[in-house]
Amino acid sequence: MKILFIGDVVGNPGRKAVKELLPAIKRENQVDFCIANCENAAGGSGITYVVAQELYKYGIDAITMGNHTWSKKEIMNFIESDNKLVRPANYPKELPGQGSAVISGAKGKIGVVNVLGRVYMDSIDCPFRAAEREIEYLKSFVKVIILDIHAEATSEKCALAWHLDGKVSCVLGTHTHVQTADERILPFGTSFITDVGMTGPYEGIIGVDRELVINKFLTHMPVKFEVAKGRVQFSAILAEIDETNGKTTNIQRIYRIINI
Repeated sequence: MKILFIGDVVGNPGRKAVKELLPAIKRENQVDFCIANCENAAGGSGITYVVAQELYKYGIDAITMGNHTWSKKEIMNFIESDNKLVRPANYPKELPGQGSAVISGAKGKIGVVNVLGRVYMDSIDCPFRAAEREIEYLKSFVKVIILDIHAEATSEKCALAWHLDGKVSCVLGTHTHVQTADERILPFGTSFITDVGMTGPYEGIIGVDRELVINKFLTHMPVKFEVAKGRVQFSAILAEIDETNGKTTNIQRIYRIINI
């Protein structure tokens, strides 16, 4: 089974990159399931119903979120009914939505989990305990489980991967928008990468207009960020997984830059 996971889709440029590149990448690599982190997909922060449907139409089978889950208030209107959209499982249980999901396809079923880191992030429930809870639920239905840890600290992401080695198929980091070169398979078959990277503007600073970011660093004054223009990058990983036991047999990075 081959799983494609696309790093943080940022704004309209990121969605255009998915539209342009995803069909060929899926075809060339015989991808069975495609997951994408889309917490920045609508205008660079949050997601809307229209944007989610657009991404599903382009070939994404499941969407994970992060610290910008609630940035677009509209999400409250559809998060409960969208069973392919997964928000961080360690948000308070009173909030709507789900922290994990079972996704069906021609090759069977997979589980998808999303957790939010706490180091340099919001103070919320423990991502380690939340992940354990969701995995315990999912293992009754699936052998292949993909976990997106949306976090700032490399150490926190790495620690979770080692903690879950052999319990999930992949632990994939998102949030920093910079693809790391440390993809590996841990001793008990869980693959890991610190950050999958960003699918969005290549010319900006982690997707934002670079002049706005530079001005903020120079002046320390509040700035309303805008999605950058110019060339666009596509960042993802491709994991090959033995569906009989859920262990990863191969993981590789995908990175493209295109003009749109």
